[in-house]
Amino acid sequence: MNQRDNEKIILFLSSLSAVGLILENFLMKWEFWVPPVVIAGTIVLWVVSLSDRIEPEIRKIFYFAFVVLLVFYHGIHKTSLFDIGMTVGLVMVGYSVLNSVYMIQTLLIEFFVLLFIHFINLPGGEKIVYDKLTVSRILLHIVIVLFIYYITLRTINDRIDDAEENRRREKIIESNDQNMEDFLSNISHELRTPVNVVNGMSDLLMKKGVGTEAFNIRNAGMRLAYQIEDIQDYTECRRNRIFLEEENYMSTSLINDVVTSFRTSDRASELELVVDLDPKVPAMMYGDIKKLHKIFRHLLENAIKFTRQGGIFVRLYAETLDYGVNLTIEMTDTGIGMEKNAIHMITEGMYQANKKRNRSSGGIGLGLFIVYGFAHRMGGFVKIESEKKNGTTVRVTIPQKVVDDKPCLALEDSFDGAVLFHVRPDKYKVPKLRDFYRTMASNLARGIHVPLYAAETVYEVERLKEKLNVSHVFMGQEEYEENRGYFEELAKEDIVVAVSAEAGFALPENSRVVLMPKPLYAYPAIKILNDGRSADDLEGIENGEKPEFTGVRTLVVDDEPMNLVVASSLFREYGMLIETAGSGREAIRKFHENEYDLIFMDHMMPEMDGVEAMRQIRAAAKDLGKKTGIIALTANAVSGAREMFINEGFDGFIAKPIDTKDFERVVQRVLSEKTSGNGGEKI
Repeated sequence: MNQRDNEKIILFLSSLSAVGLILENFLMKWEFWVPPVVIAGTIVLWVVSLSDRIEPEIRKIFYFAFVVLLVFYHGIHKTSLFDIGMTVGLVMVGYSVLNSVYMIQTLLIEFFVLLFIHFINLPGGEKIVYDKLTVSRILLHIVIVLFIYYITLRTINDRIDDAEENRRREKIIESNDQNMEDFLSNISHELRTPVNVVNGMSDLLMKKGVGTEAFNIRNAGMRLAYQIEDIQDYTECRRNRIFLEEENYMSTSLINDVVTSFRTSDRASELELVVDLDPKVPAMMYGDIKKLHKIFRHLLENAIKFTRQGGIFVRLYAETLDYGVNLTIEMTDTGIGMEKNAIHMITEGMYQANKKRNRSSGGIGLGLFIVYGFAHRMGGFVKIESEKKNGTTVRVTIPQKVVDDKPCLALEDSFDGAVLFHVRPDKYKVPKLRDFYRTMASNLARGIHVPLYAAETVYEVERLKEKLNVSHVFMGQEEYEENRGYFEELAKEDIVVAVSAEAGFALPENSRVVLMPKPLYAYPAIKILNDGRSADDLEGIENGEKPEFTGVRTLVVDDEPMNLVVASSLFREYGMLIETAGSGREAIRKFHENEYDLIFMDHMMPEMDGVEAMRQIRAAAKDLGKKTGIIALTANAVSGAREMFINEGFDGFIAKPIDTKDFERVVQRVLSEKTSGNGGEKI
């Protein structure tokens, strides 16, 4: 029990003793002035207990002093001779919870003092006749009190020893945790470095058109990189040591991440992905976009892994509140589902529904636990609804600050017309898919205030076309192929016909039908509603054009030659002028000899690490009047690494393997600060 629980026990015992003493005082007609004093003392005791300003040790002394006085007053009366041992023994046992040896010793001394007072027969008291029975009873009480004293003292000492042992173990655990952090940092560097080379070199081979082998190598490298991150994230979630890296982000980038991940999945052709993006979600929010991406990735991977047929329904919506919004990510699949005890196991740690099957389908069983850890760290919660053999819904709700409350997707004011949604319901082997598409379409129409009508057959399309001002018809690939001629003719009118089709599907030459790559979701639909047949960029949500850093003089520092090749090749695509250095000392020498706008510095290098090299370059830049941005480019990417490097004095942080979006964002900010001369929030 904790300190407060122990105090409650002592308060209860002391108050009960006070009540008992008052009753005995009236029954035995002892001193009349004592009960008011005892009542006042009890009130003071509770006031002391409720006061947070008094230190716990001082409060304990108050409690003990009060009960010692009660015992003394009770025991000093001639009728209490044979009650002293029982009273002192009970108080010893009760106060032993405070783990104070001096209290037990004081009570033992008080016991013998009271016996001595009775033995000397103070004036006014009746003389005690020391016959055999009296002496034997007194000796028995002494033995009992001494036994209780020994047991309570031993119990207290054992608890003190256990507490000391626990403190020693905690120190060992803290030391082990620190060692684990160092281990993770080192293993992260050692594994990420070759993975960075594999991914970078495969990218270079893909650009040279060497075939699908390079693509497969890159996919394997990315999968390994994700699993390295998962192990780190899992460890940090277990130890509750998750650092948030919050920044502004576009809400549409979350859905873009899901769509892109699904399209590159091996099972994209076997499963349907239905994406329901609420257009009213704020355009820009503030939060940890990297962890939100990871939450989406884990949810999608789990849904794909455990869904044999049917598909996955993804929803992203937000509830407006005083502090911003509650952003909700919802993933529903038609997979094998989970039992209730399995859902509970997820919160406790690693869970795999079928280890044998998992080994054949990928995954190391950490995803949902990481989702729980991230969501709780960001102030949110996770809810799982599942039924065995009937699919699973995972709902993650996370509070986010709003930077731009404009809707993430909006229809132009000039739009005027009705929209038909032509999907044949009987084509789905899994009925839930039909419900997914209907929900997505109705939510989208309601979100952008567009009249939407379902047309299951060509006859219904024709009938609604005659009754309504139909401007757009959306349909699936199967519906188009069944009535290709009709829809090609329909597209020659003023009606925009859009077909959501698998990758590789081709329209007839000179067709006026608009082709949308699967999955069908809000962004391409609204793009077509706004731009009609001239709509382009329907593959995904673009977050801006690729920036150019033409002429930016750059020094890349890394002790791994292949890392220098990979980084140099990537950076040259942005127009940078690249030089390389294989060590911190070489980087310092080159900095004295040349002018650089940016320096990308590795962390773990022999002889001189990146932090020390950065400090010496900073000192030299101050003496030479140079202004150079220094960015940590390192495989040391454990949680909190960014803060560590920024606190050391770096202008930015990029983890290996290099993510191009991170690279572009960090470089743009550092160059902007270098040009303006103003420091900003470092990323």
